[in-house]
Amino acid sequence: MSLKDRINEVACSNPDSYSQERIGNMPLITLNVGGYLYITQKTTLSKYVGSYLEAMVNGKIQCPFDIDGNYFIDRDGLIFRHVLNFLRNGELLLPEGFQESELLAKEAEFYQLKALTDAIKAKQEKAQQTQAEPSEITYLEITDSHDRSQGLRIFCNSPDFITKMKSRIVQVSKSRLDGFPEEFSVSSNVIQFKYFIKSENGTRLVLKEDNTFVCTLEILKFEAIMMAFKLKFRLLTNLDCSKGSIVHSDALHFMK
Repeated sequence: MSLKDRINEVACSNPDSYSQERIGNMPLITLNVGGYLYITQKTTLSKYVGSYLEAMVNGKIQCPFDIDGNYFIDRDGLIFRHVLNFLRNGELLLPEGFQESELLAKEAEFYQLKALTDAIKAKQEKAQQTQAEPSEITYLEITDSHDRSQGLRIFCNSPDFITKMKSRIVQVSKSRLDGFPEEFSVSSNVIQFKYFIKSENGTRLVLKEDNTFVCTLEILKFEAIMMAFKLKFRLLTNLDCSKGSIVHSDALHFMK
């Protein structure tokens, strides 16, 4: 007779003695929770003294068995994996977008796991607080002093915009693509173009995608404005737009 047949025979004939044998001599315990089988250790289920699972494996309460001799618990089998993982890890780890917190809370109540109940409540409160907090506002400012010693200044409190702007502009030197000229990068939030690039013969700025020759700061300003609109920034204010084009404005302020 195989071990499985022997276990089944013992379970059917004498569940009490089977329970003691299973707990005392076997390192693993199999649970049938709502039709889903879980295999774990007694120490895992006994982690919280006074819980339903601890009482069950230590024979403090009577628990039914299925026809294969496994402990049977008539609860949600899918959600039990989060209960078991909490016992294993000592913390509540849920998949992103988890939508069954209320059901999990009910299961924690049934299994008399106060630590799990508290962890669920803390995670729900944190989620509510995160939703209540306003999202960070992103600012963009493009200023043109019309002074070649100052030139064009682009400021954005999101480094991503500055990175995208830098990736759009490439310095060409003697038929080589040298990347963005670092002398024009002030910080992760600011780019300041002061002069036309004439540090050596044949050096110029081009727009990376189409190799358009950049010869004026107005073109650089236009590129920054178009990128702002592409990234869904809203134009708030523009100063000195007497020439009828925002490209000629002294200062442009965007927000999203």
